[in-house]
Amino acid sequence: MLKGLDPVLTPDLLWLLAAMGHGDDIAVVDANHPAERIAGATATGRIIRLPGLTMARAIRAILSVLPLDDFEPAPVRCMQVVGDPDATPDIQREVQLVLDAAAGRAQPMAGIERFGFYEAAKTSFGIVQVGDIRPYGCFLLRKGVITAPPDSEPQP
Repeated sequence: MLKGLDPVLTPDLLWLLAAMGHGDDIAVVDANHPAERIAGATATGRIIRLPGLTMARAIRAILSVLPLDDFEPAPVRCMQVVGDPDATPDIQREVQLVLDAAAGRAQPMAGIERFGFYEAAKTSFGIVQVGDIRPYGCFLLRKGVITAPPDSEPQP
């Protein structure tokens, strides 16, 4: 254990998040997602599993250390419901609340068609598969940067 870190952040997950660069995406997907197959096509080929967690809980932990890209109008994208792209399933509503709380304001989330999402996930840095079994719990988070005031000392 480390002080100040959410215990959901496993060593492998922390490595994945720290190794990402500005503009890299991480796919955070539900238990139904074909994550093993898609992970092989990602930049790292890695899949991190977080069994037994809800999607909102996992994303809250990730956002406690991962800055979202504020150069993007929608740095978070989600899988659209097949046949009803305007629908917002409960799992997406829950994640939206987490996003808004982390940002301290409304944080827009864009939708991606199911097969488009699979293709986008292949170009991500890595995959985090959460144990949440509810459908349409698939998200792409784009990493931003952490900035410091020009006269500040580097943080240890």
